[in-house]
This record gives sequence, structure tokens and C-alpha cells, in this order.
Amino acid sequence: MAVLKVKFTKTKRDKLAQILWILNWVSVVSGIILFSLGLFLKIEIKKRNEVMAKGDINSVPNMLISVGVIACIINFLGGKICYDCSDANKFSRWKLVMLPYIVCTFCFTFCILVGALMCYTMRNELEESLYLGLRDAIKFYKDTDIPGRCFLKKTVDLLQIGFRCCGNNGFRDWFEIQWVSPRYLNMASKEVLDRLKSNVDGKFLVDGVPFSCCNPSSPRPCIQYQLTNNSAHYNYDFLTEELNIWMKGCRQALLDYYTGIMRSIGITALLIWLFELSVLIGVRYLQTAMKNVLLLGDLEGESDGWLLENSFVETAKYNINIIKNLGKANQISTVSGMNDPNINVQNTDCDKTNITTKSIPAAR
Repeated sequence: MAVLKVKFTKTKRDKLAQILWILNWVSVVSGIILFSLGLFLKIEIKKRNEVMAKGDINSVPNMLISVGVIACIINFLGGKICYDCSDANKFSRWKLVMLPYIVCTFCFTFCILVGALMCYTMRNELEESLYLGLRDAIKFYKDTDIPGRCFLKKTVDLLQIGFRCCGNNGFRDWFEIQWVSPRYLNMASKEVLDRLKSNVDGKFLVDGVPFSCCNPSSPRPCIQYQLTNNSAHYNYDFLTEELNIWMKGCRQALLDYYTGIMRSIGITALLIWLFELSVLIGVRYLQTAMKNVLLLGDLEGESDGWLLENSFVETAKYNINIIKNLGKANQISTVSGMNDPNINVQNTDCDKTNITTKSIPAAR
């Protein structure tokens, strides 16, 4: 029994073909939108590539870009097919192409759904990439004279100013590393030498943060050094007073930023998927209706259209059997071939002609 069978008159078939022709052109625009969103996300990730570890975070934008390009091609072809389907004679040349086209379009719409879901599932990979990338960037913040690292100080400073954040997880991350370049340390100072000796690794650690962590909206001048020393500042208590530096870590700030972008892209991709799915359903109805009207032979008469010719269970069993038997038609059983009496048998009678021989008398 056919699933969701609908009866179409010639007028309904023509109107459906015209509507689908317009919707396919709208789908071309949706493919351009998917391509643009993927390209935008790829550029945004590339902007902060220096503070991200290498990983699979580019899989989502690459997926959206690929799906967008395929959408433009498939829907352009679909528009041409639907335009010709308004004429039964023109439909004949697309008759054998329609079903493979529908199958390819179904796979394509499934890829859109996968791309939309990936926008919501890549948060963990992004968080790990940001954590490792920011950890290394902060670690090499002081290396302004080393090629390949000299740009990290500027990158981290601009990041902290732009996203109003400080450190990886928070401002205390700066307490655990030496972020002051050795070229700015006075090695003749007893205080500097004592700090270097007090650390096992010989690092110059201070309870301070770079200037880019300062909050310019604070009414008090920025306190970026000796943050935990109350006696170093007048009328100051770091445990009770609101510090005039950014409290949020840059990993969380960047994660919130990219999560917001991917959430918006994911919603857009889901809407496009629903739209593409509705167009695909319409094309399936048009294909079955036109196929049946050709079988009936009355181009002006009514015809049935459906999503599936048989029930879901029967269709699933049929497709599973096709997959199981795939390639078996080209296989030759060697065992049965050995037992076949018609193979490798010499025919001794067919190639010979019965000729009656006469004896020739011997000459005397």
C-alpha cells in the first residue's frame, strides 16, 4: 500500500511543477547562505588561530562550505527538471534521472542536518582547543625576541582588551608563569635575585597581570602589581574589594563568543534543512505523479502520487535485500561449476560427419 497517496489532476501537476521550480531557485539562495555562514565561521576561527591548538575545529565550517556549494548545484538542476515537468513530453527525457536525483538530494539534505547538529556538538572540541592554545600563548607571552613567538604578546593583549578577559581560566593564571621578559629585569636588584632563587625553576613570578587585564571603566587607577598585597596599596583589600581587572578568563569569553555564533548558524541550518526537505517531498510527489500519468497513457487525466510505493517496512526490507545481494549477480560459484556436466565435456559426435566408405578393389 502506498504511503501518503495523493491524487493529482493535470492542473495540480502543472501548479506543483511551477511552485517547485520557484522553490528550487530559493534553495539556490539558501545554498549561498550556507556557504557564506561556513566561510564566516572559518574566518572567525582563523582570526584566533594563534590561541587555538590544532584540532578538528575546522570540520564544521568545511562541512557548511561543501554543503552550500552542493546545494547550489543540485537545486539549479532541480529547477530545470521541475520546469520541464510541466510538459509530459519534456518529462520523458528526465524520467530515468528523477529517482537518482531524489536519492542524491535526500543524502544532501541529511548532510545539512548533520552540519546543523555539528554546530551544537563541537563545543567540547573547541573548549579543549582554546584551553591548550591559550595556555601556550600565555606561556610564551614574554618571548618577544624569539622568532615565531614574538607576535604572541600583541595577540594576547589585543585578545584580553577586546574580549574583556584575563588569563586562561582567570587572572591568577598569570601568577603561575613568568610573563615579564628577562630583558626588563634588573639582575643587580636584590629583590629580583631573591625572587629568582625562591622559585625552583628559576622563574620570576609575581602576583601581577599585564596591563591588558585592566578594566578602563573602573574609577580607581588600575592595580596590576601586588594584587594580593594589601599593604602595598592605600585603602585596599583584595579579598573584599572588587578588583579593577577583568575577572573572566579568556577561554570562557571566547567559548561564549563562538558558541553564540554556532548556535545561530545551527538554527539557520536547521531551518534550511526543513525547507529543503519540504522541496524534496514535493519533487517526489511530482515524480511519481508524472510517472503514473505516462503509464496510464492519458496525459490529461488524473494520476496518483506518493512518497513510497509500499509501506515503510516493505520498503526497508526491499532495500536491505538489495544491499545484501549487491554484487552477487556477478559472482560465479566454482563448486557448482565443477559439478556441472555441461562444462569441459568433449563432444565426439557433433563435429563428425558419418561418411560411408567404400572399399577400392586392388589392382591386378
